[in-house]
Amino acid sequence: MAKTKVHELETEAEWLGAFPVMSQLRTHLNEDSYLDYLREMTDDGYRLFAVSVDDEIVSLAGVGIQVNMYYGRHVWVYELVTDADHRSKGHGMKLLSFIEDWAEERNCELVALSSGLQREDAHRFYEERAGMERASYVYKQPLK
Repeated sequence: MAKTKVHELETEAEWLGAFPVMSQLRTHLNEDSYLDYLREMTDDGYRLFAVSVDDEIVSLAGVGIQVNMYYGRHVWVYELVTDADHRSKGHGMKLLSFIEDWAEERNCELVALSSGLQREDAHRFYEERAGMERASYVYKQPLK
């Protein structure tokens, strides 16, 4: 029987072990830029969690606690990705449930995330499987 666990990735060696899965979502990153971002982001409270099956990372979530006037104290999910070979096996829900429990333990009021317009399969997952509601559109303006 496969051994499944949810755990935090805290060392650079663990982060590098997760890069093949993260790169499926963040295709613009190479290992160096990925590590550079993680070093800076973890200083600001970012946490990276994984679901592993028999010690193989199959799903990742990068999160941080934020406070603002429209969501109050909440967990923002920056990344949520499951390896393409391991999708539709419950790993994403296991990770999202873990994040919800983690958020409640830290007195957060909700879990929120943004998902790219092109990620229709992810939208179905969030709305139909995870029971999340679509709350807004996100707009951006690149700076020169």
